[in-house]
Amino acid sequence: MLKGLLAALTVVAAVMPASAQEWPARPIRLIVPFTPGTGQDIIARTLGPKITERFGQPVVIENRPGASGNIGTEAVAKSPPDGYTLLLTASPLVFNPLIYQGLSWDPFRDLAPVANLTDGYLALVVSNNVKAGNVKEFIGLLRAQPGRLSYASPGIGTPQHLTGELFKVETKTFMLHVPYRGSAGAVTDVVGGSVEAMFMPVHTILPLVKQGRLKVLGVAFDKRVAVAPEVPTIEEAGGPKNVNASVWYAMYFPARTPPEIVNRLSGALRDILRAPDVADTLNKQGLTVNYMNPQELTAMMKSETTRWARIVKEKSLKGE
Repeated sequence: MLKGLLAALTVVAAVMPASAQEWPARPIRLIVPFTPGTGQDIIARTLGPKITERFGQPVVIENRPGASGNIGTEAVAKSPPDGYTLLLTASPLVFNPLIYQGLSWDPFRDLAPVANLTDGYLALVVSNNVKAGNVKEFIGLLRAQPGRLSYASPGIGTPQHLTGELFKVETKTFMLHVPYRGSAGAVTDVVGGSVEAMFMPVHTILPLVKQGRLKVLGVAFDKRVAVAPEVPTIEEAGGPKNVNASVWYAMYFPARTPPEIVNRLSGALRDILRAPDVADTLNKQGLTVNYMNPQELTAMMKSETTRWARIVKEKSLKGE
């Protein structure tokens, strides 16, 4: 019996590397747990064809939005760990387990990190009827009128929501959070003035600012960003220095996917992201290439979980 078991283990050991080397032998499904046109979707549609070129198999992009990314993430977490289902998601991956109770998946238990791909940046914008020309003046208004002003977000648990709460903690001020189902309604109401403020992706605010429909006060990062070098950081504009809330975008397999497959794809993504045409396409969308290998991504996820857990606890944030 022992000889039979050893023989079986020898066969498995011999087959696994060969299987990984043959990967991919059929199309790969890439699930984006957000709607078309979001940062995740843009990255997926930029990288998908490049992965196809690299490995010779189609990458089929599937948008599966809902519940701040939880629905699509759960689908990947419960998929077979065979290398044919991928997740491309963002920072809410570590926010959601802190905010939503009873999730059936855990990012560290149920997903295998492949690579961090890019970073994006948020900026604080206000309606034209807000009498503040910089962050320092806006903080002054919040302190003079506690509870009178509000900020919008695309929903509970989104980076825009968490950044708003971080801003409140670091400035010791209060704004009412007004969550929407997506960005469109939120932006419309900030432009219209029924909600005073919002943290928005830098590249999306530029046309509205140039048209005179919004005022941008500062970028929530520790340095100015290439897509909008004229916009100061929140610290430069008179705010605190700790409102650093870049949005990271990363790719994952289901947990227990063979490491050989994870590493092959991670290495390919490193090379793809170095290509000037890919970097240029992403830069035009306000995204900066920031490749991390699986180990580096895991360490960053742990650090982000610790950092945001403090905000979630202090503000008693809960999803619905």
